[in-house]
Amino acid sequence: MYGLGHCSTCQKARAELEAQGWTVDFRDVKDAPLSADEWQTMIADFGDKLVNRASLTWRGMSEDERAQTPLQMLEAKPSLMKRPAIVQAEQRLLGWTANVKRPLGVPA
Repeated sequence: MYGLGHCSTCQKARAELEAQGWTVDFRDVKDAPLSADEWQTMIADFGDKLVNRASLTWRGMSEDERAQTPLQMLEAKPSLMKRPAIVQAEQRLLGWTANVKRPLGVPA
């Protein structure tokens, strides 16, 4: 699971997964930044949805910053990432909604 340690959604997702018996390997993308190659893999997995355009971070960005590529934006501002990003075997899940919980066996 990738996210931010202080993010309440990440904390909730982690707690709910662990309550269902999952072992969660969590990486805080701010404290342990992803390399350009790792970001590229994430962008390939999730597409433009990886950039959270509804976030406070996005709203605080200038038009020039918003015109950058997803890689440039996420490297500069990891908190712009939609969270959590869950990579489990062949599954790639983004966010913490009923549609994400269902395939992981977590009650919605």
